[in-house]
Amino acid sequence: MSSSSLSIGIVGLPNVGKSTLFNALTKKGVPAENYPFCTIDPSVGIVPVPDERLTKLSQISKSKKTIPAVVEFVDIAGLVKGASEGAGLGNKFLSHIREVDAIIEVVRVFEDANTIHVHDKVDPLFDIEVINFELEQAGIKKPTLYVLNKSEAAENVKKDFVEKLTGPYIEVDPVFGTGLDNLIKAGYDLLNLITFFTTGEDESRAWTTLRGATAPFAGRSIHTDFQQKFIRAEVISYEQLVEAGSFAKAREKGWVRTEGKEYIVKDGDVVEFLI
Repeated sequence: MSSSSLSIGIVGLPNVGKSTLFNALTKKGVPAENYPFCTIDPSVGIVPVPDERLTKLSQISKSKKTIPAVVEFVDIAGLVKGASEGAGLGNKFLSHIREVDAIIEVVRVFEDANTIHVHDKVDPLFDIEVINFELEQAGIKKPTLYVLNKSEAAENVKKDFVEKLTGPYIEVDPVFGTGLDNLIKAGYDLLNLITFFTTGEDESRAWTTLRGATAPFAGRSIHTDFQQKFIRAEVISYEQLVEAGSFAKAREKGWVRTEGKEYIVKDGDVVEFLI
């Protein structure tokens, strides 16, 4: 991640499965020491972005190490009605949520006699209204992805409410782990991120940059010096590199391009920065 590491806050009313989701995501987590700019904090999960392209590049280059791109998920204190006026852990909640770049709203859509719902009934739209009202009162507008927490083992409410959602949604079952990979990818899109790669014998690595970033800006994800000292970049698309079978063969075919400071990095570019 770049020094301005982007993160997604997980919010929801009590007992909707927010912490279960966070725990399921962090089980997939990676050690933070590979990502020096990430926070080491129990409420922050450093979660790898599933990407089979990286595995393939690692095989082509016979890399010793393979390091995925990551997304930072933040487990934010449970939200209650009146949080914007300081109810519950209101102030803590709001200070944390102001620090994230996007929001995942966990909404429970399953009935379960053992898990009491905070408002005594499972009503996804009502829950969303409560959360959105508190966010609006606090003046928070960030991109939002609704995560419908369903249960393979319990009754789920009818889906007729999804047409009324004001943003994209995804279904998961954190207990069984279904839908988690899709959720990570959707979160990545929510942050408007793309992946580019570096590959070689030492390591193949997926890096993260904002969609529309120029080559020097993307290089900053690797090292801050890359932005100032950028001279040029050698670039090939992932598909072409796989087709060629190696960097050497791709060069012979003339498929490796030299790009300058104005070049906009594309998702799937394999890049060698020259500084």
